[in-house]
Amino acid sequence: MTNHSNLVDLLNYRALDRPNQIAYRFLKDSKTESALLTYAELDCQAKAIAAKLQSLVPAGSRALLVYSYDAGLEFIAAFFGCLYAEVIAVTTTPPRHGKEIAKLQQRAIASGATIVLTTKDFLTLFESQLEHTGFNCLATDDLTNDLAQDWMQPKINEDTLAFLQYTSGSTGIPKGVMVTHGNILCNEEMIKQAFQHTKDTVVVGWLPMYHDMGLIGNVLQPVYLGTESILMSPIALSQQPLNWLKAITQYQATTSGGPNFAYDLLCLRATEEQLAELDLSSWQVAFSGAEPVRAETIERFSSIFAACGFRSKAFYPCYGMAETTLFVSGGLQTAPPQIKYVDGIALAQNRVMEVTPEQSGVRAIVGCGKNWLDTEIIIVNPESLTKCSDKQVGEIWVSGSGIGKGYWEQPEETQQTFQAYLATGEGPFLRTGDLGFFQDGELYITGRLKEVMIFWGRYCYPQHVERTVQESHPAFRLNCGAAFAVETGTAEKLVIVQEIERSYLRNLNAEELVNTICQAVGKEHEVEVSAIALIKTGSIPKTSSGKIQRRLCQTMFLKSSLNTVAVWQPEVIAKTVTEMVDF
Repeated sequence: MTNHSNLVDLLNYRALDRPNQIAYRFLKDSKTESALLTYAELDCQAKAIAAKLQSLVPAGSRALLVYSYDAGLEFIAAFFGCLYAEVIAVTTTPPRHGKEIAKLQQRAIASGATIVLTTKDFLTLFESQLEHTGFNCLATDDLTNDLAQDWMQPKINEDTLAFLQYTSGSTGIPKGVMVTHGNILCNEEMIKQAFQHTKDTVVVGWLPMYHDMGLIGNVLQPVYLGTESILMSPIALSQQPLNWLKAITQYQATTSGGPNFAYDLLCLRATEEQLAELDLSSWQVAFSGAEPVRAETIERFSSIFAACGFRSKAFYPCYGMAETTLFVSGGLQTAPPQIKYVDGIALAQNRVMEVTPEQSGVRAIVGCGKNWLDTEIIIVNPESLTKCSDKQVGEIWVSGSGIGKGYWEQPEETQQTFQAYLATGEGPFLRTGDLGFFQDGELYITGRLKEVMIFWGRYCYPQHVERTVQESHPAFRLNCGAAFAVETGTAEKLVIVQEIERSYLRNLNAEELVNTICQAVGKEHEVEVSAIALIKTGSIPKTSSGKIQRRLCQTMFLKSSLNTVAVWQPEVIAKTVTEMVDF
């Protein structure tokens, strides 16, 4: 564990101890480096930005960081510049077009930001829209390193706020989690121990840097270790997914990962010719988190890429969230992923009943490891507020030094989420809103508390229904569907929204696809589908990290604002939609 109480002292130490060591390389593609930073250069740039900030805003101010995906190293320098100035960084999604400036304004207002940090190119691109916002804007790449001599060391410690990390918005309106230096350092130590990182660790990352997995994992973990990180834009993954694996091959990375959908994407896109060019034998930790980890993805990816030297035991399912800075649980790096096969009907009744993989109605649940350091994980009945047995599904509650301090300027939400107590008075705990069970020291995630649907007194998990739909016909895009319930006044009704593969759009047989969905869901889940919206390729609402926004999808369905190619909507649902829209 580091002897430093904050990230400023830590980076200062790295700059003095190993000034010429490369901290970050940024890739234009899988092989071409567009920029790099040594520890000394990063420290100098951070001091220069901090000095300018100290002349413009008082300590404790909030600064909105707006950087394009290609300006990764500029973002990192600005983030550390905020830390060096004791200014609270507010990270956000980079706008892709002028219309998204309004979202930036909302984030700035919600956080109380008084200054926007960006690049000169980005500032020029949006200056016409920014002119009327009233925000002070600073192009950090237009500053000279001479300013570093004007930097004044701030008085900070482990309790000082480092940044506001906004939740993904997959289950509601994004909220700013208050993350301290101590929260971050605790998380970094947990990741180091869980991943068994050493001075020889090499990280390759493509995840967005403004959010937890990309920032805490790919950007700050290497600084904590004093090692190197090779970074690339997330756009590179969407355009050329194999560039990720080519970078791992090129730099012999030991740690890299992302959400489950990214592994699925690689399985779909890889060709035999591309596989022949890859060497994944150095990959020791292929972490997977941020969304449900699927057993079939682990099996398929391990099988396809075994010829490239990938070892299935390198798969590392883990669990975390913005409210916990990042990391909550993960397994032993040397152990293969743990998978439990449970009865689907029992699971719908919040009971854990193990069965064989061949049994009908089985659900494969991938384990997400154990707790580390002082983190405590308990499973709680959300109604009685009592602990569940290891044979029961309940809400996951967490406590420990990695937990954020609450939501910025939202005391009621903070109390409800971060200050939960058991009926016995034990606490406080963070209520994660996730459902799961804990067996043999392993945490298993089954779904989201707020998204679980109830039909005829039985729980129905949306991700299970979505998977059933997507596996029922090749016309349905993987990881591009949403299942949710609509209240009709007498009961909840199941609605399916599903993207269609582009190759099927021209000669779409909507009746066949509707029947396929109804039959597959009815057989697998014993639930009647009440409405189906088939939508165009790439149009389902997702967060910037790739999570399906089921609530937004539900709202768009009710307002008939989805980009549909076909809608099947019986009278009872149609009437409900009309009433809700009129309301």
